[in-house]
Amino acid sequence: MTDTIVRLFEASIAAQRSFLDENLETLTRVIDAVAGAFADGRKLLLFGNGGSASDARHLAAEFVNRFGRDRRPLPALALTADEASLTGIANDYGYDDVFARQIEALGAPGDVALAISTSGNSRNILQGLAACRELGVTAVGLSGGTGGKMAPLVDYLLCVSATTETARIQETHLLVGHVLCEMVERKLYPD
Repeated sequence: MTDTIVRLFEASIAAQRSFLDENLETLTRVIDAVAGAFADGRKLLLFGNGGSASDARHLAAEFVNRFGRDRRPLPALALTADEASLTGIANDYGYDDVFARQIEALGAPGDVALAISTSGNSRNILQGLAACRELGVTAVGLSGGTGGKMAPLVDYLLCVSATTETARIQETHLLVGHVLCEMVERKLYPD
């Protein structure tokens, strides 16, 4: 049993190290884009399915409340948090449209959207990204494996390419989200 525990930790650490080696420059640009959007009075829209939906809500809450320092609230919205809109859109238009419709309603040029998908292939994520492109919303994809079909639809792809194992991808996604929160706070509210 202890061998398995050690193996799981090592796999997670390896995925995170590989991510950092491959994505540091892109992550820095994403941090600048999000901080710039907030500085310009724009917002961050976050979305995903399943565990990624929970990550979207978690990160939005960190921006709206605070992450590591007291500061003014930052405008971040998890498109997964409004059950009435999600279920209404799914019922009237189909589940593939749940994010695109919300982006069409809430997104504007200069905003940033963070699409979180371990595979990068969910149709509702892809349609949400298409809506971002139509509206001039900067699109960031947080994915795993090859990045999937989302890769050509985003302005910035942050991909955990070392694995296709959902748990290891999600562990890295959470770390990336926390780094994003901390670095945006540091840029906007230096000590």
